[in-house]
Order: sequence, then structure tokens, then C-alpha cells
Amino acid sequence: MGEGGWCWWWRGGGRRRGGQRRQRACGRQTGVLPLLAVALVLAATRFPPTCMAAADDGDSTNGNAISNFRGRNMDVDYEMPYRSMAKESLNVGFIMPLTRLRLRKYQGKIRTGLKQFNDELGKYRFGYMEFIQKQFQINPSPTKILDTLCKSFLPMNVSAIIYTTTDESFGRNTASAQYFLQLAGYLGIPVIAWNADNSGLEQASMSGLRIQMAPSIHHQAAAMLSILVRYQWHAFTIVTSHIAGHADFVQTVRDQVHQYEDQHDISKPKIKFTIIDTVLVNRAEDDLGVIADSEARIMLLYSTRIEAASIMRAAEGLGLTGKNYVWIVTQSVVGPDIHAPSAFPVGMLGVHFDTNDDALQEAIVTTIRIFGFGVLNFLSDTRNEHLSLKPQLSCEGHTNARWKLGATFYRYLKNVSVPYDKVYDNYDAKRVERYDAVEFLPDGTRKDVELKIMNLRVAGTSDSRKWEEIGTWNSWYRQGLMINDIVWPGHQHVPPQGVPEKYHLNIVFLEEPPYISLASPDPVTGQCSANRGILCRVATKAMMANVTNQTLAQQNSTYYQCCSGFCIDMLQKFSDELGFSYDLFRVEDGKWGTLEKTESGHKWNGLVAALMNHKADMALSSFKINSERESVIDFTVPFLESGIAIVVAKRTGIISPTAFLEPFDTASWMLVAFVAIQVAALTVFLFEWLSPGGYNMKVAPPRDHKFSLLRTYWLVWAVLFQAAVHVDCPKGFTARFMANIWAMFAVVFLAIYTANLAAFMITREEYHDFSGIEDHRLQNPFVKKPPFKFGYVTYTNTETILNKHQPEMFRYMREYSKSSIAAGIKAIKKGDQDAFLYDATVLDYLVGQDDECQLLTVGTWYHMTGYGIAFPRGSKHTSQFNERLMSYKDNGDMERIQRFWLTGACKPKKQNKRASEPLALEQFLSAYLLLFSGVLLALILLLLEHFYFKYVRQHLAKTDSGGCCALISLSMGKSLTFRGAVFEAQDKLRRHRCRDPLCDTHIWKVKHELDMARVRIKQLEKELESHGVKPSRKFASRQGNILTSCWKPRTNDEGDEDPVPQILNVYASLTTVRAEREMLGAREVFGVRDMTRNHITSNEPAPRPSSTTALTPPPPEAGGARQRTRQFSGNITGRVTEV
Repeated sequence: MGEGGWCWWWRGGGRRRGGQRRQRACGRQTGVLPLLAVALVLAATRFPPTCMAAADDGDSTNGNAISNFRGRNMDVDYEMPYRSMAKESLNVGFIMPLTRLRLRKYQGKIRTGLKQFNDELGKYRFGYMEFIQKQFQINPSPTKILDTLCKSFLPMNVSAIIYTTTDESFGRNTASAQYFLQLAGYLGIPVIAWNADNSGLEQASMSGLRIQMAPSIHHQAAAMLSILVRYQWHAFTIVTSHIAGHADFVQTVRDQVHQYEDQHDISKPKIKFTIIDTVLVNRAEDDLGVIADSEARIMLLYSTRIEAASIMRAAEGLGLTGKNYVWIVTQSVVGPDIHAPSAFPVGMLGVHFDTNDDALQEAIVTTIRIFGFGVLNFLSDTRNEHLSLKPQLSCEGHTNARWKLGATFYRYLKNVSVPYDKVYDNYDAKRVERYDAVEFLPDGTRKDVELKIMNLRVAGTSDSRKWEEIGTWNSWYRQGLMINDIVWPGHQHVPPQGVPEKYHLNIVFLEEPPYISLASPDPVTGQCSANRGILCRVATKAMMANVTNQTLAQQNSTYYQCCSGFCIDMLQKFSDELGFSYDLFRVEDGKWGTLEKTESGHKWNGLVAALMNHKADMALSSFKINSERESVIDFTVPFLESGIAIVVAKRTGIISPTAFLEPFDTASWMLVAFVAIQVAALTVFLFEWLSPGGYNMKVAPPRDHKFSLLRTYWLVWAVLFQAAVHVDCPKGFTARFMANIWAMFAVVFLAIYTANLAAFMITREEYHDFSGIEDHRLQNPFVKKPPFKFGYVTYTNTETILNKHQPEMFRYMREYSKSSIAAGIKAIKKGDQDAFLYDATVLDYLVGQDDECQLLTVGTWYHMTGYGIAFPRGSKHTSQFNERLMSYKDNGDMERIQRFWLTGACKPKKQNKRASEPLALEQFLSAYLLLFSGVLLALILLLLEHFYFKYVRQHLAKTDSGGCCALISLSMGKSLTFRGAVFEAQDKLRRHRCRDPLCDTHIWKVKHELDMARVRIKQLEKELESHGVKPSRKFASRQGNILTSCWKPRTNDEGDEDPVPQILNVYASLTTVRAEREMLGAREVFGVRDMTRNHITSNEPAPRPSSTTALTPPPPEAGGARQRTRQFSGNITGRVTEV
């Protein structure tokens, strides 16, 4: 059936709504066909594009931006017979290039992609009718873009949008198609795209839900760096125009470079790349001049094809397209056409992927199947069982503005892993050692990408150029580059070096350790050993003019010497990495470079003059940067910071007369003398006075007690200083405890004092501790007699700075100036000068290298600046060395060189005058805490002692019948029992005897009375037993307490317990002891002890009574003893009567 028949059906066979509009679109074509035939043909061929275009409102005119095609007629209620009415449709928006010739091919590819799923995906219908098709021209208007989303896609609830195009309209502005993709991302609708110009929104599109099927700018950058790795080109420059995405390309290259340097990333070889420069071209002739002045030989170009032609013409004019220069370009420069502009130089390399119609048709099938498998992944998750893939969005504002489920659905699409045989129909041809499955990276780009490596060659005539494929790059290989023969720039057959050809530099220097040190070369070979640096010329040009044999001159140290040091190590690194040779020679006048006054005016000398007069290309040494020098020569960035410092010499002094007091500061000594000692002495004496075992709070001490307040001070001082002298100890328990606490304090104090005393009892090293150049002793040197002497080195930066900022001091110092730093160091070591001013880092090095360790730098650095490498004004080498210096600082090379050269063996402390500082109170506060804690504990013990004697002892005397408390403390046991009191009395009587015969007479009398009492007690016991009366338990207990006895149980004949008091046995035993051999040896007496008072009036031992003194009348004071003896006898008699 012809087109007219289809229009008849569209006009009359369908619904009459809108029929007039369709009639106008189709014309007056008529025809009559059976309805069945119409239905069959309709099912087979769907709708013709011309009628579909005519049916769409306002889109029938030629040249419109968008043409509409639907797989399903939206105006006719039509369903295919095989479709199930129970399943819900899953709609997809599909955008393809605007074309009429290839439209049927594109639609056929849609059906091919759907064959994998049989028109259904789980619970959804997924067939050709569910594809809402749109055609875009290159730059549709924003209105058409919004209409497509708001009037075509959103009302149909599309779950995703498939976007395909072959256009490569790279430009400065982002393409409108990219704008469409961005809007879809804002709505939350996932987009599966295959577009060649995908770099325009490369970073911006990350905010959207976009899956990119075509190779991205990331893959192209990775392929370009793989070429650099293949040919060991480690330094390059990035050149871009204002093409959309140029900033993303630069950042992508930097990220790829970082991956090569990442030690933890095993996917790439470890290579250190150097990005020499990044050039954004506005005016090619001007901007490319930076490359001409640099060392770049490899350029990565990202621009449009037209812009690349302009850039290449400018590069040719600057000599940047010769045999030593390689240009590597992106897909945007290569383009879809194999023929290139004649401005492109032969030997260019490029990365490329197919963007023709065949590639697009294959991409249509791939994108549909990727979407289908993503939907199946979503539906297979039980968590999504009740979720719908219909966004329900609208541009009217009364519904959701963003699909909440879109991001989740996008993750399922991005996480698909589909085998190749399910994605590509020509699987065998497609998979040649290829990646196993179609997968995507976290950013939505493909893992399995293959790019072609193109080489620009001559095509026929010399003016024609064409691109030829020479290899491929595969993303799934670690070394993914495979390249065949290449035509290199200049029609060479070997690759260029990628670095500039070696150039030569004349370098002037002036020695100054540790930056440059001189040593004599080997007298035989005339060469320098490995640890002695490189050969450098020290002779002037006039001397070298007379040299006829260069080899002999190198063996003579007058002409050549070996240079080594910090700067020489840097120079060797520069030479290796930048590829230059050099001659190193000493400046002839031996000056650093200052503006000196001559008859003809002021002129520069030294290193500055050598550069200004172009006698040298570079000056390398410890060359200080200042504003005067920068006005006539160029400096690199500082490679080391420095300033002006002061060096002095240490001198040996005498030991301080008060050195023994210096371990502690004044406050500590005052605390010991007026607090610690006083508190300790007073507390010991106070506790002794309060203690019952001591003074017992009496004014007069006991006769045998040798302790007083002065003796307490003597004890405290003796213990504090560990003096081996006789001291009297207190008798009270609390006082003795406090004395032990003081002894512990003394041990800690004396240990700290002794340990620190040795540090101060040594010979003191004295020196001038200047605070800096601003010190008043330097600003006014005449405050001391004789005045301070200090100088500087002439024709140096130090001289310039002091003359400019410290004019008065400079005029005074001029008298003591020296020609070199060695002369200045010698002067202060001999004592001719008190101080010397020079560069701080040099002085630190000399102090560290001083064998005698007599030098010391003091004060703060003045006028901070840095050392730099100097070049003549406008030198092209300055930028190269700046980049290298910055890289050395970043990677730690500069720090390693600095540690090697700027350290020495002697490292005295700068701020400390003495080896140790006086110890403050907080440094031994623990000793004081121990002392005062002991005082508090002693007070508690004193209270416990009084509490014991007042309350506890009487209770224990009643209950401790077995004397168990004596096991804990003998003093406590003696205080509780009668026997203990007797033993204590015995001890005292053994030491203290009667002084007169009358006392002995009374003792014998009392002994006789006691014997008679024992006999009477025994008789009374027998009488009691004969009458059947036994002593009561109460009586026995009381007697037991008195005599420290206990009952001894026994049984009678009936088996009943018959306790007999052990006191009877005690009494019996006492009567059987012979009076002549017992009874205290005729010198001891038993008396009833008063538990609260001491009845012994004399503790002095008495002589043994003799026969001559037995009848001597008693002295007058014997009456008291007689009275006490009578009292004792009465007590015994009373107790016996009671029994």
C-alpha cells in the first residue's frame, strides 16, 4: 500500500478527532482497501514517518529542531493481539539524530535490541510501542528541549532516556544536547548516552544520573599518557583552547599523573611525570611563546579541529613542529574524517574512536540491552517488589519535581555486568582477547574501552595529510598500548628524545662552606674523587690564556680545584634532569656583589657584575637575595631561608662562690630552712610532750627522760644532713613515727640536692649572650669598658643590610670588618673581637664544625631572606630552575641535601648558660607532701593513742585473759596484765637497786610475810575442801585476772566437771620456792601495781647489800619506802583473808 493509502487510514480509519488537521497534512489522497489488509500492513510496517511527522502539532515544517516518532499511536486506541492486558508498560524516551534516510535503520536496531527480552521485562511490557522516539538536530532551542521533556517524556512516565548522536560539534559553548542531559539529571531520570562530544559536561554531568557508553575524555587522557610511558617521555606541556570541557581535560591529566605516582595503585607502573606548563590559547602566536622558551618537547593538545589548525600554524612559525617536537591530540582534533588540514605536521599522534553511522547503530542495540538488564536487576531485588518505575513527574508544578527512585534505579543500571554474548550479536568478531563483560566505573563510564592510535602521514602530495591507524589502546590491560610502525616528526624513523638537546651553561661561583667548598684534585690524574665533588676553575682568564696543556693545568690546584657542597649537589641534579653541560669557574674579584663607589660612579662587582656583563649564564652559591640585586638580575625562588646571626666564643670562668646553693632556688632554700625544719622539730617535740610514753603532758620530765626542744632540733638537723653524731631519741610512739617521716624527707631532699650539686660544682663557661642585633650592648658598645668589638665581612649582603638599616652601628663596626668569614672566626677565638655578624646558616655550620666547640651562635636572626640561583636579566632558564626547585621542595630532595650538609658534630645549646637550671619547688614537691602527710598521720596516731589508754585498755584488760594482744604489741600486752606489770617492775628493779641497808631489811620482812600468807592460804584451801566447799568461778576469775591465770577444768567421780582454780597451784608453787634462792634474789619485791601511776621513785641501780651495811640505820627518806611496804603487805593479807 502506498503512502496515500496510509494517509487515508490515518485520515478516515482512525478516530475523527482532529481529522481535519490530518486531512490538511496528508492532502486529498484517497483509496479504498479492506480493513483487514490495512490492519495487516499496519502491524507489519507501523506508521510511515511522513504521516507521523504530519500528525504532530506544529512539527510538519522542514528544518524543525525536533521530529516526533512513537512506537505506539497516541491518538488511536490500538493494541497488538499478542499483548497481555495484565502487564503495565515500561516507557523509555529515545533520542536519535535528525535524519530521514537512516530513520528506518535506527528503528530496526531498536527492534533488534528488544529481541533479547521478548517484549517484556518481568511485570512490565517492554516492546517497540514503549519507546517514545524523538529526533534532535545539532543545537535545538531551549524551548524545544523543555517541550520534549515536559510534553513528550514526562507525561508518558519514561523511566530512562536513551540519547545517541554522531555529531561532533565541539565548540566553546556547551552543546544544547548536553544541556538536555543535564536537565534530565535534575529531574532524577537516568540517561544512557552514546555521544562523541561527551566532554562538554564531563564534570558537570556528574551531578546527573548519566551512563556514558562512548569513550570519555578520561579514557583519551589515559591513552595519551600510555604513549608517553611507552617512549619514556616523562615531561610534557598541556595545550588547550577554550573548547567546552578544557578545564576538565587538564584536571583529568593531572589525576592520571597522580595515579602513576601513587605507590598504592598497582594498576599502573610507577613513573614520575612532570607537567612543564599548561597553556590556554587565546592568541596562538603569543601564548605558544611560553612553550618555545621552555624545555617542553611533548605537547598534549585538546581543542577543536579548526582551532588546532590555527595553533599548528603558529607553532610552525615558532619552530615547535620540528623533528624534536611531538604533538598528541584528542578525538576532537582527529574528528570523523581521516583527512587532516595541511597545517598539521607529519608525525602527529592522536587517539580516536569510531563515530560513524555504523557505530551509532551498534550503540542503539547496546544501550537498549544495558537498560533491559538493569531493569531485571532492579526487579530481582525483593526490596523493590512494590516499587514502581513510573516517575509520575510533571512540569506543571503540582507534582514532584524530582523522581525520588531515580538515583536508586540508576545504581542498578550502573552496576550491571552483562556478558558480551548477550550485548553484541557479532560476539565472535567483537571479542578478541577482550574484557569479559560490559561493566561501568563509579562515574558511569565504561570499563571496557578500546581506542585507536592514529598517526598523521603524507597522503599523495606533500600538502595533503591523512590519519592512519597504527595501534590500539585497551583499558582492560595494564599495558594496554599496542603500536606498529610510526612516522615520526620530520619523517624520522626513530622517536625523539622528548627532552631538549643538551645546552651549555657558564656558571660562576664563590666558595663558602658548606655551600661550596674547595679541595685540591688528585695530583696524578687531575680528577676529583667521588666524595670530593666536581672539577672547577679557580684561575682567572688571564692566567688561563697562558695555559698550553689543559691536562697539566687540571693537576695544578692553582688553576683547578674540586668543588663540593650543598650547591654542587643541586647543580648535579639540575644537570641530570634538565640535560645541560656546564663550566664552573670562580668569580675573579672574589666578591659577592655589591654596589661600590668608583671614580666614574657606582658600579656592581663580584657575582652580580659577572652576570650583568654576560660573562656567566648563572651564578650558584650561597647568594643572598635582596632588593638591590633583584633590580639588575633575576633570582629563582629561594632554595633556603637565612638571616643575619651573631657568633661568639665561649670562655672558661671560675666556680661560683655560691655554687653549693645553686641546686635549689631561693624560694626552695627558704622553705626548707624556715618551714620544713621548724615544722618537723616542733611536731616531734609536741608529740613527745603529749604522748603518755613521753612527757605525758607534764611540765617536768621524768628523771630518766633525756629529751628537750633543743635536743629535738639537734635530732632534726642531724637526720637532715645524715650526720654521724650521738642523738637522743624520743620515747613516745607518735614522736618516733614523726622522726621517721622526717628521715624519709631528708633522704629525698639529700638525694635531689646531691644529684644536682655536681652539675653546678664545675667550671662555668661564660660568653656574651646577646639577644640579637637590637641588643643594647651592640647598639651602644661603649656601655662597657673596654667597649664591645664586633665586625662583619666586607662586600657581602650583611654589609649592605647593616649599612641600610643600622647606619650608626655600621659606622662603628667598619673598624673591625674582615675580608672573609674565616678571618672573623679567628678573631673572636683569639679574643680580638667579642662577636661577629654574618649569614646565619653559614655560622651555624661553622659552629657545628668547630673541633674545640668554642663557638656559639646567640640571639635571634635579623632581616630574614633567602639564597637563590641568579641569572642575567630576562634569562629563559629562570623558569626551568624555578620549577625544579619547587619540585625538590615538594618531594623532600631539598630537605635531604640540607640534612647532609648543614649539620656538624658540635651542637651546643644556644639558650642555656649552664648545664642545668635551679630546681624550683614543684620539682621536688613530693618530699613536702610526704612530710605534711606524715604530720597529719602522726596527729591521727596521737588521738588513737589517747583513745586506747582512756577507753580501750580497760576493756581489753577484762577480755584478753590469754594475753593475745601481746602478740601484736609488747607494750600493749604489758599494759593489760598483772604479770606484765610485774615483769616490767622486775626489769626496773634489776636496773635500780636500794641505796641503803634499811631498804633491804624491809624487803626481807615483806618476803617473810608473803611466805606466811602462802602457808595460810594453803591451809584455808584444805579446810574448804574438807567441808565440801569449792572456790566460786567468780572468785577464781578475779584471781586469775590478778595473777594472769585461768581455770583448769577436771572431772569428779560422777563425771561432772569440777573446775579447780589454777591460782591454788600458783600459790603452792610459790611456797615451794626456796626463799633464799628465789624471791627476786633477796632484792626483788612483788607489789600491787597501780595501773594509772608509776610507784617507782628511783630508777638508779643500788649496790648489793653487804653484811657490814645490813644493820645501818635507814636514812630519813626511808620512811616513804617503809610506808609503801606496809601498804603492800596489807593488800596481800587482805586478799588472803578474802580467800
